[in-house]
Amino acid sequence: MADYTVIRIDRNKNVAEIVLDSPERLNAMAPAFFAEIRQAYQEIDADDSVRVAIVWAEGRHFTAGLDLKAAMSNSAVGGNGEKSQAQKNQDTYRLVKDWQDCFTWAEKCRKPIIAAVHGHCIGGGVDLTTACDIRLCTKEATFAIHETKIAIVADVGTLQRITNVAGKGMAREMAYTGARLGAERAYHCGLVNMVYDDKEALLAGARAMAQEIAANSPATVQGTKQVLNFSDEHPLEEGLDYIARYNSAFLHTDDMREAMQAFIEKRKPVFTGK
Repeated sequence: MADYTVIRIDRNKNVAEIVLDSPERLNAMAPAFFAEIRQAYQEIDADDSVRVAIVWAEGRHFTAGLDLKAAMSNSAVGGNGEKSQAQKNQDTYRLVKDWQDCFTWAEKCRKPIIAAVHGHCIGGGVDLTTACDIRLCTKEATFAIHETKIAIVADVGTLQRITNVAGKGMAREMAYTGARLGAERAYHCGLVNMVYDDKEALLAGARAMAQEIAANSPATVQGTKQVLNFSDEHPLEEGLDYIARYNSAFLHTDDMREAMQAFIEKRKPVFTGK
């Protein structure tokens, strides 16, 4: 397991909880955060005992987004007087691509990821949550593509994902204005699946959903995520062919036989992932 400094991983049976854990800084995303969130996703992906994960945050807010002060101290962002402009441009390109990959690991991870948001979810927080499978929030939560307000085109994944999540009109309103979107509108446009009264209820709801997912065959859930991800990026006919090929290879599992036997015996199935 990795040594984390700004996040932590809690475990409860088959559920892992990735916790943003620098509340004194409003969970602002310093450079260390990106490497750590990727490492967390990779650790969860490799751990066969984990069937689903939740991302939530300590403190008053989910995240204030990118730590601008820390980011500007990075030579790839703030510049290095000893380098040419071309070299600086290359450094910036490599840094952005690396940060993109850190959040894309939420999609690469075979396990479903539930984001549980309270307070403000700003800038990089929207990059982070739109890469997750499911989003839940509290009634006072807000979401903002804040990059627009500071003269930056959002570049770590929000603009590539949010239209599929929230719809074209809402995505463009958020991106063009940079304004905060409240929980009620976030729910009605599909950005979040459910809204809870407070953080305690939010975490209880997220954990109940995670347990419901974890009770299913892990191989089936992971296969479903793989097929959904493929279908999101390919035409319908290619998606249909993909699932036909997938099930021709993986349909006959021990878990499927257990499901059939449990149905006959009128009991809850116990899935092993085999």
